[in-house]
Amino acid sequence: MPMAEWIFHGWEQILRVIVVGVLGYAAMVLILRASGKRTLAKLNAFDLVVTVALGSTLASILLSETVALSEGVAAIATLVACQYAVALASVRSRRLARLVRSEPELLLRGGEICPGALHRARVSEADLRAVLRTEGVADPGDVAAVILESDGTFSVIESGTPGTGELTEGMLR
Repeated sequence: MPMAEWIFHGWEQILRVIVVGVLGYAAMVLILRASGKRTLAKLNAFDLVVTVALGSTLASILLSETVALSEGVAAIATLVACQYAVALASVRSRRLARLVRSEPELLLRGGEICPGALHRARVSEADLRAVLRTEGVADPGDVAAVILESDGTFSVIESGTPGTGELTEGMLR
């Protein structure tokens, strides 16, 4: 391949990327709107996988001449349908729900760090303290709870927040 082709393959290829890009984007927006907000919610690892796969699929449609627009749209629809089916089934089945999503982990309760929970969640005490600093908390004793949520975010509940009297692991599920 000549060096010039590394940079430019011709106007036909650019036109293909533009046309397929616009149509692929439009198809993806329509499919996602039809499937509902849950499809792109970042609630758990399964949702993340679907979101990344959707992006990868759209990139393949745009940049690979061997993938036709119709095939790419079918792939997007298949991913969204699978995500929809698993989400619907996990609402109806606790067993499946436990299989596809993680439970929140209580890392700090009543100002006391929960070492076992930190270990299970693979979060260091330094990481936990960084989360507290990010939330503007200097003293862990000022916090009712720190929860590692299913989507990987941290929730910091300050002491004195109504309803935080006796937080337990069971309240997280």
